[in-house]
Amino acid sequence: MDVINKLYSTVSTTVSQLSGVLPGNPVTREYEITSYTCTAGPSQLWKVYKGYKKSTKQDGSIFVFEKRNLERCSKMEQERIMDLLRRGVFQLTRLRHPQILTVQHPLEESRESLAFAAEPVFTSLAELIKDSGTASSDHNSGQKGAKLYEVEIKHGLVQIGEGLVFLHNTVKLLHGNINPETILVNQQGAWKIFGFDFCILNSSDPDAEPFWPCKDYSYSHHPYTIPNLDYLAPEYALSSSCSPASDIYSVGQVIISVYNKGQPLFSNKEEWHVFEKSCSELKLLSEGRISFIPEGIRTYVKMMLNVTPEIRPDAYEFVEISYFEDVGVKTLKYLDSLFQWDNLQKSQFYKGLPQIIPTLPHRVSLHRILPCLIKEFVNPPMVPFVLPNVLLITDRCSKEEYITFVLPHLKPVMKIQEPIQVLLIFMQKMELLLYLTPSEEIKNDVLPMIYRALESNVQQIQELCLSVLPTFAGLIDYPAMKNALLPRIKRLCMWTQHVSVRVNCLICIGKLLEHLDKWLVLDEVLPFLPTIPSRDPAVLMGILGIYKLALTHKKLGITKEFMANKILPFLMPLSIESDLTLNQFNAFMSVIKEMVNRVDTEHRAKLEQLHKLQESQRTSPLNLQDLPTRSQSADVEKLFNRMGIDSSLSSSVPGTSSPESKAESSNGSSKSLSLEEKQSFQAKIHILLQQFTVEYL
Repeated sequence: MDVINKLYSTVSTTVSQLSGVLPGNPVTREYEITSYTCTAGPSQLWKVYKGYKKSTKQDGSIFVFEKRNLERCSKMEQERIMDLLRRGVFQLTRLRHPQILTVQHPLEESRESLAFAAEPVFTSLAELIKDSGTASSDHNSGQKGAKLYEVEIKHGLVQIGEGLVFLHNTVKLLHGNINPETILVNQQGAWKIFGFDFCILNSSDPDAEPFWPCKDYSYSHHPYTIPNLDYLAPEYALSSSCSPASDIYSVGQVIISVYNKGQPLFSNKEEWHVFEKSCSELKLLSEGRISFIPEGIRTYVKMMLNVTPEIRPDAYEFVEISYFEDVGVKTLKYLDSLFQWDNLQKSQFYKGLPQIIPTLPHRVSLHRILPCLIKEFVNPPMVPFVLPNVLLITDRCSKEEYITFVLPHLKPVMKIQEPIQVLLIFMQKMELLLYLTPSEEIKNDVLPMIYRALESNVQQIQELCLSVLPTFAGLIDYPAMKNALLPRIKRLCMWTQHVSVRVNCLICIGKLLEHLDKWLVLDEVLPFLPTIPSRDPAVLMGILGIYKLALTHKKLGITKEFMANKILPFLMPLSIESDLTLNQFNAFMSVIKEMVNRVDTEHRAKLEQLHKLQESQRTSPLNLQDLPTRSQSADVEKLFNRMGIDSSLSSSVPGTSSPESKAESSNGSSKSLSLEEKQSFQAKIHILLQQFTVEYL
């Protein structure tokens, strides 16, 4: 009861904490908040929570700004900050691009908070790179604090560049505040642009050259009302101008921060005069200051940080830098655009993917590649191309990762019988599936797939299943083997119209023998063989093979009675089938002779043991059952004396003797009787026996 009370208390505390996140905000009617994720946006004012939409159970992230955080600001500053936050979300909601954060529910405002919902977010880039840097071998997938791999950084920067290409060329919009706080990483590891609070719209006519008026930031502005000065382009201070090149400068500073454990090139401490000083130092920037950046991109970063905006590459040129021409980056880019391809193009890509996946970090494969592959499961023609890659990723998964990220999506695929390659792929990887899959799911999903394959009407599926079954038979529990799998193989062997399927059934049974016990073989397998309705030589050799395996296997063995009564009478007629070749006949005779010799040896040994036992009993010097006891002899002698019979006569009664008779016997002499004496003696003996019977019986 104490445990239940403690659990109830914990749950109540959690619910009360979450209920205070959005007091009175309309977003609470649509979304359920489950846990805290991170902070994000300009000055990290937004708190991000994990949650889901109540009506559809769709996962999402709920962004919350609590107005009480501005209590120390003046009324005017509060209004200015609130206007910036509203403006940023409104602008974000209007934009639709894969590299820009997707809004699921528009901004809602209550007396205590601002809130909106977006696609699921893992964390912000600022929190991801803080004290982490890069990594070469880390497998803590899905955990904050995990270091970024080089391929993740390259692809993330390409995504930011593609997002800026869209903003600058299509929307004619400057972001104005690109920094790690306004770059979010979603659940699949994709980098998304966020935080449009300080964006600048094109002010010229549609047909004219774009122009972006620079905003005037002064010393008196609150830090929340100006962009992050550590990443702001120098022209904002030096010439009061801005352009798309200003965002490229900010990306250059982001690259420095990523490779420098979250530290930018300058720390301006949110003070405008320090920022102006840092801008003047940029003119003397040398590559030595950024030596920690990989050599392949170091020169381009120096160009991006140039004080002269015209020297910086534009967003499109940035995306095309040779440093990003990496096979891993190309793979991730292709996956991002898969929806644009036809089935033929996709199949070619998926065929080459097994050579690329092993070169990528496991976290990248699990969280970036796998979600894209899983989406193809709704397209049956593509499943044979996608499934090998999914199982290749699964091969590197822990049981927890497999159960969480892979198994729920594999269950529907396990029910597919067309195309037949799907079952083949599963059969080839069955050992892996049985190892990772919990026992309950094996019974409910994996074994039924095997049963469906055996019961299929497609010959190829049946043969493929039978050929790979023995490779993972040791992982199937005994009850399932005895009550479900073996009966289906026997039934298929009996009723199939294809000789090759019947032969494969016999081969499969032969390979399964070592996983069965002696009595199951004697009761279920061997009696089944004579019932097979075929005398094809290949089938007969399969039957012979099973007999030979059962005969020679140490654990199994066949009794001599079974061989003499059941097997030999069945094998002898088979051995002279007219379709058998000489080699096949020799194989039959070899097994028959071995069985005959086994019967001869075992039964001869048994008969010899019986003979020796009988001989030992026959030659025993004393048979205790035939000898009367001394008490019986004494009782007979007393009875004769009471009847007045001479004791010498009593010695003639079996089991009695007198000292005199013993002496005479020892001397080899005896007294002969006349015929009358013999008749009298017989009458007395008869009377004596009657009395003996009455008295003792």
